[in-house]
Amino acid sequence: MLVRPGRIPSKAAAALVLCAIVSGCGGATASGTPAATATPAATPTLPVLIATASATSNATPTATASPTPSSGLPNFRHVYVIILENKEYGRIVGSSAAPYENKLMAQYGQASDFYAETHPSEPNYIALTSGGLQGTSTDGAYDLSVPNLFDQIEAAGRTWHVYAQGFPGNCYQGSQGDMVVDGTGAAGDYVRKHNPAISYTSISNSAKRCANITKLAGFDPGAADFEMIIPNEINDMHSSSVAAGDAFLEQFVPQILDSPAFADSVLFITWDEGDTNDKGGGHIATIIASPNMPPGSHFDGPDTTHYSMLRTIELAWGMPFLGAAATATTIKLQY
Repeated sequence: MLVRPGRIPSKAAAALVLCAIVSGCGGATASGTPAATATPAATPTLPVLIATASATSNATPTATASPTPSSGLPNFRHVYVIILENKEYGRIVGSSAAPYENKLMAQYGQASDFYAETHPSEPNYIALTSGGLQGTSTDGAYDLSVPNLFDQIEAAGRTWHVYAQGFPGNCYQGSQGDMVVDGTGAAGDYVRKHNPAISYTSISNSAKRCANITKLAGFDPGAADFEMIIPNEINDMHSSSVAAGDAFLEQFVPQILDSPAFADSVLFITWDEGDTNDKGGGHIATIIASPNMPPGSHFDGPDTTHYSMLRTIELAWGMPFLGAAATATTIKLQY
C-alpha cells in the first residue's frame, strides 16, 4: 500500500503498512523456520517480534548460511544505509544539536534499543556487512576473504553501490585520502576504516567490482538496489560535532526522500559505535525512513544491533543469513 506524502493512514491501514514495511507478518523464527501463513483478520493488529535472540559479536559467518524463509517483508525497491560516527544515543535523540535527525524520527521512525557490537569503528562496519567481526579488532587495513553482503546482493541478481565521500577511486586501498570537498557538506578526509567494501578481497581484487565504490558527488538514488553512503570524517561527526553531522544530513538526505526511487524503499541512518561500552559498543541511535511509515514509529525490540539490520535486509530480499544475522532480532516498527 502506498501512502501519499503528507497523508497519515488510519489505524487499521497503518497496521497493515507496518506489516508491509518492516514486520514479519507470516514471518520467520530466529532459527530460520518458516512460520505458518496466518489468515488476515478483519481488523489487523500490530506485528509481534519475529525473533528476540541477540547475536554474539564474534560470530563467524558461513558460506552456506541458513535458508531464508518467506518473511512477509516487502521486496524493497532500494535499501539505503548511511553510517555516521561515534555518538551515543542520548547525544542524538532529543538533542537540540540534531534538529533534522529528530525531525526525521518524528516524521518516520527509529529503533530505540540499538547497540554497536564493539569498539573501535571498523569492526562494526565489518559486522554490519558480514555478520561477524572476522578477527578485526582495530582500525587497520584488513583483507578479508569472507562472505559478505555485497557478494550476496550480486548473487541474488541485484546491484550495489558505495558512495564513499572523498574516495580517490581506482580501487584505492590506502588508509586515508586527501581532505577534499566532494558533493554535499564540508571538506573532509576519506578513510579506509569506514569503507567496509574495500576490506573484502572479493571486491578489492576486482577492478570491475571496485568500480561500484565512488565519490559522493555522483550520488544517484536510483543507481543501485543497495546504496551505502559513507560521509567523510567531518560530515559523519567523527572529527566534528553532532551539529555538523546534522547539517550534512539536512542537505543530503532530501536527495533520497524527494526522489522517485524512494517509493517502496527504506533508508537506515545509523552510527558505528557510541561513546560508552554499553553492551559492547554503546547505545546508538538508528533512524528508519520509508514512505509508508506512520509518523513517530519506533521499534523497542531487545538488543538490536548491526546484525539486526543485516538480517532485516537479507529477509526482505530473500537472501541467506550471514553469521550472527541468523539469530539477531529482526527490525520492525510499532507505534
